[in-house]
Amino acid sequence: MTTLADAPPTAAHDVPSPRPPSRSRRLLRGPDSDPAWGRPTLLGLLAATALLYLWGLGASGWANSFYSAAAQAGSVSWKAFFYGSSDAASSITVDKTPASLWVMALSVRLFGLNAWSILVPQALTGVATVGLLHATVRRWHGHAAALIAGSVAALTPVAVLMFRFNNPDALLVLTLVAGAYAVVRAVETASTRWLVLAGALVGLGFMTKMLQALLVVPAFALVYLVAAPSPLRKRIVSLLAAGGALLLSAGWWVAVVELVPASMRPYIGGSQHNSILELVLGYNGLGRLTGDETGSVGGGGAAGPGGGWGATGWTRMFNAENGGQVAWLLPAALILLVAALIVAGRAARTDRTRAAALLWGGWLLVTGLVFSFMQGIFHAYYTVALAPAIGALVGIGAVLLWRRRALPAAGAALALTSALTAAWAFVLLHRSSGFVPWLAPLVLVVGLAAALALAFVTLLPARVVAAVAAVAVLTSLAGPTAYALQTASQPHTGSIPTAGPAVAGARGGPGGARTAFGPGGRTGTPPQGLTGTPQLGNPGGTRGGAGGGLGGLLSASSVSAAMQALLAANAPSYTWVAAAVGSNNASGYQLATGLPVMAIGGFNGSDPSPTLAQFQADVAAGKVHYFIGSGGLGGMQNGGSSSSSDIATWVAQTFAAQTVDGVTVYDLTATTTMPGSTT
Repeated sequence: MTTLADAPPTAAHDVPSPRPPSRSRRLLRGPDSDPAWGRPTLLGLLAATALLYLWGLGASGWANSFYSAAAQAGSVSWKAFFYGSSDAASSITVDKTPASLWVMALSVRLFGLNAWSILVPQALTGVATVGLLHATVRRWHGHAAALIAGSVAALTPVAVLMFRFNNPDALLVLTLVAGAYAVVRAVETASTRWLVLAGALVGLGFMTKMLQALLVVPAFALVYLVAAPSPLRKRIVSLLAAGGALLLSAGWWVAVVELVPASMRPYIGGSQHNSILELVLGYNGLGRLTGDETGSVGGGGAAGPGGGWGATGWTRMFNAENGGQVAWLLPAALILLVAALIVAGRAARTDRTRAAALLWGGWLLVTGLVFSFMQGIFHAYYTVALAPAIGALVGIGAVLLWRRRALPAAGAALALTSALTAAWAFVLLHRSSGFVPWLAPLVLVVGLAAALALAFVTLLPARVVAAVAAVAVLTSLAGPTAYALQTASQPHTGSIPTAGPAVAGARGGPGGARTAFGPGGRTGTPPQGLTGTPQLGNPGGTRGGAGGGLGGLLSASSVSAAMQALLAANAPSYTWVAAAVGSNNASGYQLATGLPVMAIGGFNGSDPSPTLAQFQADVAAGKVHYFIGSGGLGGMQNGGSSSSSDIATWVAQTFAAQTVDGVTVYDLTATTTMPGSTT
């Protein structure tokens, strides 16, 4: 389908054969069938996206130190690389499949350990995602729809956050958009090869963030089953082949980990029984839907659906927690999805307008509904997975209606979409009343004026029509653009980052801060034997890990030069230079020294890794030098193991404590024991 600006191709015999354009000109101009503005606007979109995602990137430091420490470990140990271990000695893995860590670890191997080597791959992933989304939408709906789709996705605040951060969500979104591109190619010619590639890409998404990647599978399968130009039997066989590719690409690593004896690999973080299948199906699987996540922290005890992770229901994506992250154009996307289905009407089964609506609408609805009603762990940054679908539906739907604007129904739908988007932006901007307060009324007034003009667009002079469309688009993007720029201008650290300025009524805050120690504002007391002093004003975490939310659960510890020197002394003599409760607490010391630090209990401190007996054996064998007596979760676990508390108590009763820059440290190689200690 061509865009409004495309002209019919000129017959070859009407003009003399031109001189072949240079390679640089072909790059800038694109194919002859493209409009003159098509390729330049794409290059401009990608350049602007790269600038937005890369500018000042190093300010976030280690960002999520949980993953940064694992990337550091993978850069010095291939075993840690393969399993996604938290430390180079492979005591325990992170609680995700490791594809995202592989990218970061390879970057660290090439460029050294620093913030840029960890975060630049995420930013480039974002640029690639925008480019692939543009290419996918352009194939069926032209450059105008593709430009709008790419712009909406690039400027979605939570996308700006995640593509400047090192959580797995960045790579997950890229693999799913790449999968959508492969599905589009498969539908065009009923290509089994392209469909198998789509399945493999979704499998790579699983290797990035487990079962969340599978939320797009119903849409991918449905669009091929409905729209591919081949007999039903062949379509079913192709889908089975794609399912096999998905299973193979997602399952090979799981099979290896499950078959390797536990004594030869690290403990599987996030599980209670050292099982990758338990992690996939439980903590990171069905537990996210039901809320039954043994060993989780902060969510299970609060009243109401969703517990401490926020109220569930139809309005969850629009509430104070999530609305400003992703929902600026969500109402428009839903309206335009309905419009696209109406436009398709009773068209042929292979109609591409209907196919696109099924593809992107299915992605949006299935993923959005799961996010809205899941009762387990949920964070606002998960919603980045909705950004490509919202962008595609807005771009496709807006262009479809614009081409039919002479019809009263199309003009009315355009006007309604523009007016609702302006009104909703006014609401979202008012939730951050101190943030550019003049923008909300400006967006409302200009947006409503544009909507009124769209309702009577057929009566306007031709010269005015294009200006009205441009104003409507720019006004719709004004709110998310302001949030996006604010997000890019701020450093973000910790495990629960949020985009945009502070929002009244939200649990999150700018820079990844929370309104209290974790979800629901709940606080806890560190286990016996764990002490530490909060270091105020430190965006990267806390000294010793006693603060930072949930006793050091959410942020890395700040490490002084004296502590670094202490841990580095005679380091080659030990498997782990130190042990600390909680992966984030341990990560700060590991990133500061580049040396393995055992994360007792994994991310939440609630995994039985190691047990007290195992830790005592490691200490007796001289494998662990120091125990850092800070951090901990203080009875806030939703079940899980008490090994970390048992270990902390045993250490405090057995070894003498010393204080280094406010941090309590125990030398586990000391030959004397405290009176009354247990052995």
